[in-house]
Amino acid sequence: MFKLKLDEHIYTALFQPEDAIELYELIAENRHSLGEWLSFPGKTKSLEDTEKFIERSLDRFSAGNGFWAGIWYNGQLAGAVGYLHVDKSNRKTEIGYWLGESFRGYGLVTKSCQRFIDHAFKEWELNKVEINMASINTRSRSVAERLGFMKEGTIREFEYINGEFKDRVIYGMIRREWEEQRKEVIL
Repeated sequence: MFKLKLDEHIYTALFQPEDAIELYELIAENRHSLGEWLSFPGKTKSLEDTEKFIERSLDRFSAGNGFWAGIWYNGQLAGAVGYLHVDKSNRKTEIGYWLGESFRGYGLVTKSCQRFIDHAFKEWELNKVEINMASINTRSRSVAERLGFMKEGTIREFEYINGEFKDRVIYGMIRREWEEQRKEVIL
């Protein structure tokens, strides 16, 4: 099982079938706020949908092609972080994340992403990590910027959510940039 302890209050762990109820309830409670930026809350209409999502994530984990993990804060499921895919031939991945509204502002996503980035570069020896989000999602953009990612571009009208097209901003981090940042933090 994939589990990373981030501090005494926070850990991330690969979603397991027994997490389905808690995950479904968190999505249902935050459907409106999550649905502002993401399409999956509108497609997650039943516990069965969540169970299938976890099954697909475990299959992707087994195949080495990404996965989703829960972010737990003080023993409660707060959100999720994941590798959307792993492009082995080009040695890159994309990280996605979301949180329930009541868990925002504690640095959970930033800490989770830091560990996932470390894992991608150190364990998988990838060369690049991307984080993409709706261009007007300022909270999500601030995570990428706080982590030192560079804005690489905008894809216009990338996705259709809630009756409108949303532009997508792409942020990237190259392995050597991350290593240089880590050196500066240690010094």
